[in-house]
Amino acid sequence: MTALLDDRMKAMLYLHPEAIPISCYFLPATWAKYRDALHDLVDRHPIVFQNAYQGYNAYDDIGGTYAQGTHVDEWGCVWSNIQHGCEAFVTGHPYPEREMLRTLTAPPPGAGLPHGFMFLRLTYLRGFEEAMLDFAEEPAELRRMIDVVLAYNLGEIDAALAKHPEMIYFGDDLGMQIALPISPAQWRKYLKPCYQEMYGRCRAAGSYVYMHTDGHILPIIPDLIDCGVNVLNPQIRANGLAGLVAVCKGKICLNLDLDRQLFPFCTPAEIDTHVREVVEQLGAPEGGLWLTAECGPDVPLDNIEAICLALERYRGYYQ
Repeated sequence: MTALLDDRMKAMLYLHPEAIPISCYFLPATWAKYRDALHDLVDRHPIVFQNAYQGYNAYDDIGGTYAQGTHVDEWGCVWSNIQHGCEAFVTGHPYPEREMLRTLTAPPPGAGLPHGFMFLRLTYLRGFEEAMLDFAEEPAELRRMIDVVLAYNLGEIDAALAKHPEMIYFGDDLGMQIALPISPAQWRKYLKPCYQEMYGRCRAAGSYVYMHTDGHILPIIPDLIDCGVNVLNPQIRANGLAGLVAVCKGKICLNLDLDRQLFPFCTPAEIDTHVREVVEQLGAPEGGLWLTAECGPDVPLDNIEAICLALERYRGYYQ
C-alpha cells in the first residue's frame, strides 16, 4: 500500500493522516485541448498526480461514451455525445411506455457497475420525466423495474467481491442542483433499501464503500451513512460548505469535489481562498477529508495550476 493510499485509509478511519489526501483529474477534452502544456503542468506537481500520467501522450485517443457520436449500452439505452472528450447523455430510452416494463429483462452479467447504476439507470430506461411520474404515481411497474435493476447490480457486486477488494467504488447521481428529484420520503421508500442491500453486502464481505454522487443530497446523507457508505464524494456547490459541515463533519469521510462550477470563471487567488476555506471548515487533525478537483476544457491553465498549488499548500494544514 502506497503512502498516499495509507493516508486515504487513515483519513477515512479518522486515524490522523500525515496529510489530507488530494487528487486532480481531467476530462479527455481537457487533455485534447492543452496537450503537452498540460503534461508539463502535471510534471510540476508530482504530489498531486502521483505519477498517474507518466508517459501519457494519447491526447486524441478518446473512446467510449466520451467519443462524439451515438452509443448504445448493455441495457439498450442510447447515449448521444455532441462534444468530443466530454461525457454523453442518454437521449434514447428503451422503455418509454410504462407497460413495456412488464417485459423488462436485464442484460447478461458482466457489464459491471458503471456510473448511474441504480437511480440514474431507472431514468435512463424510462426517460427522466416518465421516471418522475412513476415515482409520483407508484405503479406496480416501478417496483418491477427497481427489482430487475437491483438484482442485476447484486450479481455484479458479488462478482466484484469475489476478488476481495479493499474498497468498491460506486457512482450514482442522486440530486439536482438545488434539490432531490424525488422527495426524501420517496427515496427512503424505494431506493434506500436498494443501497442498503448492495452496500451492506460489501460491508459484510469486508470491503469499504466509496460513493460518488452529484447534486443536492444533504437530506439523505444520513441515510447513505446508514446504508454503509464509508467515503462520500459530493459536490460542494450543490450542497454548500455550511450544509456539508453540519451534516457530514465527524460523521463520514468526504472526498470533497471542489467547486468545478467556479474554476472556469474565477481568479487563481479565489481558488486559493476556496480551498483554504474548505480545509478550515471541513478538515480536522484526525481526518475525515479528502480533496479532489475535476477540470474540464473550460478551465484555464492558470487556474489548473492554482488548483494544484492550493492542494499542495493546504494538504499539510494540520501537520
